[in-house]
Amino acid sequence: MTRHSSHSRGAPAGPSQRQLRAGELTRHALVEILREEEISDEALVGVSVTVTEVRMSPDLKHAICFVEPLGGGHADEVVKALNRHAKFLRGRLGRSIDMKFTPDLKFVHDESFNTAGHMDALFRDPKVAQDLRRLSDVADDED
Repeated sequence: MTRHSSHSRGAPAGPSQRQLRAGELTRHALVEILREEEISDEALVGVSVTVTEVRMSPDLKHAICFVEPLGGGHADEVVKALNRHAKFLRGRLGRSIDMKFTPDLKFVHDESFNTAGHMDALFRDPKVAQDLRRLSDVADDED
């Protein structure tokens, strides 16, 4: 008898526990580095950056760092500036974390904040609110 895994064949597996742990370790270290270091770049002056997530490659040699500038303004310029200074940040990261390899860093804008804002706006739309009330009434009638 053949034993099948709980994952369907061909479906991509999620990150391993090792990737998740390394990503969180890297995220926390980057937060501290960005808080403490003065990076001389016009796009980063006076900007507070939130590192929302770090996704590690399976070999832990590459990290995609999702960031959001506080207030959400000038995200493209902030991301470009962080990527310009990725090697510097990687060097600081290597001193902060205890991993076999210090991952290469790639910064990208975390679009989930934009998506959440768009969803909020949709829910506030009077037509959508009316439809949601109808759905709620139908659900109440079924109880």
